[in-house]
Amino acid sequence: MDIRLNGTLSGMVAPPPSKSQAHRLLICAALGTKPCSIVCSALNDDLVATANSLNALGANIKYANGKFTVVPIQLVKGATLNCSESGSTLRFLLSIAAVLGADATFVGAGKLPQRPNGALCDTLAEHGITFKKHSDNAELPLTCNGVLQGGIYKLPGNISSQYLTGLLFALPLAKEDSVIEVVGGLTSASYISMTLDALQKANISVSREGNIFRIPGNQKYSLPDALVVEGDWSSAAFWIVAGVVGKHPITITGMNRNSLQGDRKIINHLRKMGAFIEEQENALVAMPSQLFGAELDCMDTPDLLPILSVAAAAANGDTLFTNVGRLRFKESDRLVAMQTTLASFGVASQVGEDTFTVHGGTALSAGDVDGFGDHRIAMSAAILSTLCNDVSTIKGAECVAKSYPCFYDDFTSLGGVKY
Repeated sequence: MDIRLNGTLSGMVAPPPSKSQAHRLLICAALGTKPCSIVCSALNDDLVATANSLNALGANIKYANGKFTVVPIQLVKGATLNCSESGSTLRFLLSIAAVLGADATFVGAGKLPQRPNGALCDTLAEHGITFKKHSDNAELPLTCNGVLQGGIYKLPGNISSQYLTGLLFALPLAKEDSVIEVVGGLTSASYISMTLDALQKANISVSREGNIFRIPGNQKYSLPDALVVEGDWSSAAFWIVAGVVGKHPITITGMNRNSLQGDRKIINHLRKMGAFIEEQENALVAMPSQLFGAELDCMDTPDLLPILSVAAAAANGDTLFTNVGRLRFKESDRLVAMQTTLASFGVASQVGEDTFTVHGGTALSAGDVDGFGDHRIAMSAAILSTLCNDVSTIKGAECVAKSYPCFYDDFTSLGGVKY
């Protein structure tokens, strides 16, 4: 689907619920001993992939009236789990299926079959799991067999925090106690904090000493009867940037200012660039601001790079993003995708080995851009379009459904025009 956009944004918007928290709560609920409900005001493709995959393992998860009802897994062996394009679904459930002895086959779509999982599979193979790849040219389909054993685990911390999250979910169910040591720096550490918070809600015990995690075996998951998923900072970031680079304030409601979500650091990043953002009791107000270039470390906030690149394009001077190399392995190569997107609007940028530099301060011209099958690229392009006088076209715009299906509805509710 191609869409044409322009317009000036202003007003009030409530972003969707946190995809990251919802993934984690659904998994804890499906691994539990009793049914529960999870209030989640909106769905997206990734959450559907997780719910469907858990159902394939033997859970009974239904969604209606803004709420999941979850009946825990009664194991179905030999199932096929379709993770669609969700890296979280795949990497979390690989370890979980292994510890359950599910003998499951994992399939996926889009770029997911090419995304790396070798370090995780190697670790699982050292603890009782065998794998069969069904293609010489892709990581998926992949079948795992055996029952995961506890013990001593070592994981590289510089590839994906999703590997560690999957093991943290799985190993409490192993018969033996376990220790996980993360070797090297831990990227996206805030996502691990979210995982530990979900485990705590489910009465699972994990102790942490720096990058060492100690996990008793033979535990049982038990969430409260009802939970509520908080607002998503990754989605809110698009409207916060739209407010500071635009002509009118934008008010963002429904956000937890004390959230463990790493992407709440969008406020800190933008303030470093000179943004004025007012934090009220129940809302944020992003005010039009004169931005300037800065150096921004994305070690813990990789998903913010596309939309922060929009702020960098509107800023005076150069913005240097560091610790961004792993963005090559997302739904797209986000460094190349964002470089191409910016160029379509007349903005120059450079891709380094682990850096990305945006040269801001030039007038933007409307462009025809590709969404690259990547929700965050397409949404960033939509915000870039508001900085142009003419109409911009986004090709493959439907990819926003991965995380934010109603994004364009919210765009038009704020005064944007969709043709």
